[in-house]
This record gives sequence, structure tokens and C-alpha cells, in this order.
Amino acid sequence: MKLIFSSHEKKDIARAWIIISLAFGILISNSYSVNLIFQNFLISFFTVGVGFLIHELAHKYVAQKYRYFAEFRADNKMLLIALVSSFFGFLFAAPGGVMIEGGLDKRKFGNIAAAGPLMNILISLIFLIIGTFSVGILKTVSDYGVNINAWLALFNLIPIFPFDGAKILSGNKKIYFSLVVISIALMVISNIR
Repeated sequence: MKLIFSSHEKKDIARAWIIISLAFGILISNSYSVNLIFQNFLISFFTVGVGFLIHELAHKYVAQKYRYFAEFRADNKMLLIALVSSFFGFLFAAPGGVMIEGGLDKRKFGNIAAAGPLMNILISLIFLIIGTFSVGILKTVSDYGVNINAWLALFNLIPIFPFDGAKILSGNKKIYFSLVVISIALMVISNIR
């Protein structure tokens, strides 16, 4: 199945991907050095940014597979808050999300919601495998990719609406708790490596 995008949706996705990557790059730099921020922007682009992108595209894919209208919309105010907060040593990131239209039942709504954190878990596992066989900068990037994607999965599993966790929990408790346990396990693994 091919994903269908509107022209403004592509711009929203690109804008959110770049700003989230820049915000995380600033945050992990803990410095105003342009070179360090640019280096960490690139690392964030391929770890956090890819995790964000695939998370949202997974929601869209599953929703469209169920034949619902699904479109990513950036939240410009929240993107600005993410960028500004990164300069103060913390990050509040809610870059937007996939808006879905149609009469969804709890099971389908839960499956659509689960697709995002599941993708973050898979990305985390891919980075874990890459990091196991890597050294130097690639190992550093992989370790960060494991940690940040496990964290993104766990953060999105908060069981309060509008987070994915509340939707998954109402649709299938077994899937919800499985995703939480795997996310926590990956975070623990990434911190002891």
C-alpha cells in the first residue's frame, strides 16, 4: 500500500523533522558552539528525527490501511516551544501528530496508536544491533539512537489522552504492557552498555 500525502503535509513533516532535530541537537550540545550544535543536529536528524518521522508515518500507514483519512499536521507553537526550551537545558516536544477522520472503534484506534511506539522500539533495536558491531562515532550515534528511540516509545506510552498510551490501553491492554516492558528494557540496556 502506498502512503498518500497532501502537498502541505509534506512541508509540515519536513518542518517538524528539522526543528525537532535542531532542538535535540541544541539540547545535547549544552553549548552555543555552532560546530557542536551542527554536529549534534546531524546526529539528532538520523536518530531522533528518523524516530519521529517513522513513528508518525506508521500511524498514518495503519490508519490508511483501515481506509481512514489520515494526515500529519505540525503544531507550529509546540515546535517553537521545543526549540526555545532546548536553549534552557530541557525539551518539551510535541511537534504535531497524525489527524485521523472516520468512525474508529477502540481496537482499530489502539492498533493505529500502537504503530508509532512499535516503530520506535524497532528503530531502537536496529540501533542496538548496529552499535554492537560498531566503534567510534558510529557506536556513539547508535547508542544514542537506542536510548532516544526507547525513550520516545516510552514517552508516547504515557496512559493519558492524547498520548498513544491511552488509546492503546483502551484497545488492548496486553499490547500496551508489552510495549511498555520492551521500551523500559531497551532503556536499561542502553544505559548499561
